[in-house]
Order: sequence, then C-alpha cells, then structure tokens
Amino acid sequence: MLRLSELRLPLDHAPEAISAAILQRLGIPATDLIHFTLHKRSYDARKSSAIILTYIIDVEVKNEAQLLAKFVGDAHVKSTPDMAYKFVTHAPEGLTERPIIVGFGPCGILAALVLAQMGFKPIVLERGKAVRERTKDTWGLWRKNVLNPESNVQFGEGGAGTFSDGKLYSQIKDPKHLGRKVLDEFVKAGAPEEILFINKPHVGTFKLVTMVETIRQTIESLGGEIRFQQRVVDLEIDFDGDNRGQVRGVKLASGEVLRGNHIIVALGHSARDSFAMLHERGVFMEAKPFSVGFRIEHPQGLIDRCRFGQFAGHPLLGAADYKLVHHAKNGRSVYSFCMCPGGTVVAATSEPNRVVTNGMSQYSRNERNANAGIVVEISPQDYPDSSALGGIAFQRFWESRAFELGGGTYAAPAQLVGDFLARRPSTQVGSVEPSYKPAVNWCDLSSCLPDYVIEAVREALPAFDKKIKGFAMKDAVLTGVETRTSSPLRITRNEFCQSLNVKGLFPAGEGAGYAGGILSAGVDGIKVAEAVALSMIQK
Repeated sequence: MLRLSELRLPLDHAPEAISAAILQRLGIPATDLIHFTLHKRSYDARKSSAIILTYIIDVEVKNEAQLLAKFVGDAHVKSTPDMAYKFVTHAPEGLTERPIIVGFGPCGILAALVLAQMGFKPIVLERGKAVRERTKDTWGLWRKNVLNPESNVQFGEGGAGTFSDGKLYSQIKDPKHLGRKVLDEFVKAGAPEEILFINKPHVGTFKLVTMVETIRQTIESLGGEIRFQQRVVDLEIDFDGDNRGQVRGVKLASGEVLRGNHIIVALGHSARDSFAMLHERGVFMEAKPFSVGFRIEHPQGLIDRCRFGQFAGHPLLGAADYKLVHHAKNGRSVYSFCMCPGGTVVAATSEPNRVVTNGMSQYSRNERNANAGIVVEISPQDYPDSSALGGIAFQRFWESRAFELGGGTYAAPAQLVGDFLARRPSTQVGSVEPSYKPAVNWCDLSSCLPDYVIEAVREALPAFDKKIKGFAMKDAVLTGVETRTSSPLRITRNEFCQSLNVKGLFPAGEGAGYAGGILSAGVDGIKVAEAVALSMIQK
C-alpha cells in the first residue's frame, strides 16, 4: 500500500472529496483506486476563517510499484510502513518464575498485558483498589472532604491517568510504533475507533474506567494475576561490596514476601513513600526538573471562538484546546500543561493536609469551562536539599501551604486573574464559576508558590492574552496548586531497562522519570516488558 500525507481539504468538504484528492494527487483514474483507509486526520486552524483538514491516507492501488517509482523522492508518497506489533519472544515451556509488576497504572497495565500475551503470567501488585471502588473513594474527597491515602486520584487501578482528560497522544520518538500497539489494545477494550486516526485522541474518565477493567480481565484470562490493596514496603536485594545488587523479591505491608528476580517498578509520580524506600535500599536515582503552577479556567466558548471563529462548535473540531509558552524575563519558562477542554479542575492530593490540583474531562468534553495548568519550570537547584528526594520536599512544602490558604478543609486557594495581576486578594466569584470540588477559598495566591513562579506567571498571562484574546480576562479563575506535573526524580536505568546498580529491577513509566502521560507510559510499559521477557529467557 501507499501512504499519502499532506492531503488538505476544507473543513466542510463532501465525503467523496477524499477519493477525488487521492486520484488527483497520484494522477490515476478511478479504476486504479482499489481501497483507502484513514491513517490520520488533523486540522490547521491558524486561519480561523478558513480551517483546513489535513489527512494521511493509506491507499491500495493498481500498479503500486510504478507509482512508487514515479514519486521517488516525494516525501508525501511512500510505501505504508508495517506498524503491526511483533512480540520479541514467548515464554518457554516449564518456566516457573513469574515477573512481578509494582503498580497498575498505564505503564503497569501495558507491561502486564504484553507479558501475559507472551505467556509469562505476571503478578501485579497495586497498592490501591479496583477502579470502581477507587472511584467511590475519589468522590469521597470531592464531595465529603474525606481523603483515603491509599485510594484516590493518584493510587488505584488505572493510575492517575484514569482521572484526567484521557489524552492519548505524545511527542515521544516511537520507531517501533509501540504507540499503535497501545491504541489498538485500547480499542479492543472499548475505546472509540477514532483514537486510531484523529490527531489528538482522548477518551475521558468514564470510558477509561471500563477500558482498564476489560484489559484487567484479558490479563487474568492469559494467566496473569492482579492483586489490589497490596502495598510494597520493601525490596529484598543482595548487594556485593561494590554496591551492585540483584533483586530477590518484594515485601508487602501484610508481611508477605514474594520471591522474584525480575521486578518492574511502574510507580506513579506520587508514590513518595515508595521512592523513599527505594532510596533507602540504595537503588540509584537522581533529582530531575519538573514544573509547578496553577490551574486556570475560562469559559470554553471563549476558547472555541478564539481558536475556531465562525466554526466554533463544529462536530469535527470539538472543544478547542490550546498550547502556550512564554519565556519570562527572570529566565523561567511558563507554559500551558495538560489542557482539558470542556473539563473540570479536580482535587488530586494523595497525602493528608495537602492540596493538589489536576484537570479532568469526559469523552464529550461538554462542561462549561476550559482548564489548563499554567506552570513554571523549576530545577534541582531550587529544591531545599540536594538529595534525590529534594523535589518531593519542595512539593510537600507548597502543597501544605495551599492547604493552609484553602482553609484547612481540602478547599483549594483561588483568585481571579484580574485580582492576581492587580496584586489584591479576591473575595468572591466573578462570571467564571470555579469547578474545583469540594470548594475554593478566595484569597491572594502570591504566597502560594515561590516568588519567581508568581513573577513569571504574572508576566505570562498578558502575553498569552495576545495569542488568545480574553485569556487574561479579569474573571478567569486561578486555582492552586499544580505540583504533580511529572516525577521529581528519575530512577536511572541502563540500555537493558534495568536499574544502574540493581540487576533485575526495571524502573518504568512516569514515576521512574521515563514517561509523561497515558500513551508514553503505555509505550514505556511495553518496552520494559520486552526487556524483562528477553532477560528471563536468557537466564
């Protein structure tokens, strides 16, 4: 088959316009076109008065070899690459060892699924609850101010991605097309087929709940085992005199010890006690940069009109998103993060007496507000200490401060953008109703984060307003704090995906510092699962 890229058509083109564009592009008669399938559809909204759809199409034609020769050197007419997933190996008969996976978020789920499909029958240990029980606990914080530290937005089946916008796109390099494997498995589990071809696919929380349950059932049907409410509190490692070790098993909070020489640690970015345990056990890790800031909310209609003009509300475009960056005079970069069209700001703490925000939306993206993180880059030099855990101490300090400013009830501190820019406290809601639950407490956010963060955000908002008119509207809402943008550390690994100093320990996913979002975490889960499988058969 041939892959044609950069086929551009008007937003409201007729269905037959695609085949006509293929014939024109290739210069062939209709009788030579056998079949075509849509590989990717995106839009170009740089001119809101003339939005263009851009297609990548896989085409089956007569005389394919002749056409390829005709278009040699044309980057937009190529042979369709083989994107089918190929297993690197299969478990040998009689294999008694089972790989252990700690964590059942997107990374752990895909690692477990691929290992199960290869016949390795993984054992998954998840500290939180199954997804539907976990959902009840999460609502307990949002509706009743009751936090369950082991079952919340961060911990439980599906990981933090379950309570998010469900974005399924990434900018990672993916030469083996592992991202396609992730999307294919999600479609098998009930995700809409459109995630295979739209440019920025998402599924939303409700669909994710059903999907992770279905994938769990598939893993179990293949001999895998998922154990919920099983918190790992220690590793058994045999170290030599050079501080190099071999992992031998895990110890659970119940006291049970599971033996295993191949352990994937697919922790989320909020598994702070687990990071501390690994650090204490001598597993090599290092602090890394991340970002902190606020959630900002606007009427979704404002964003739609600014981005799409007269086409706002068009069904092929959906709720508009945005991506903004500003380089502040103090040297800090400010950018929009995890933008959630038609979504809500949610309470995302996993520790008592701290406030953390995140964004979430459903597949429909039809809530009244748009929200995004407006965050500022920080580095290990900003942390209170130079250890690998310094970023965690930084997060905890400002999350505790947000809890105090929110009134000490898990309400979040909030301020109107107009008041934030004018350096005065907010006292009441304006035209934009904040969506954060259980509540917000109107205040002055200037003491909610370091001065250099506040200064950079104050400079960035008017700059963003020049790109999206109304972004700095006086009644837009800032809610604090956004501190869990990514892991504050990296559990460094080698080219075989194993810890630098502990053989058999495979750090993976977002918590280990190797992913950022559902898709990239899933891709890393597959990559590490392959490494584990190859290691097990080479013993």
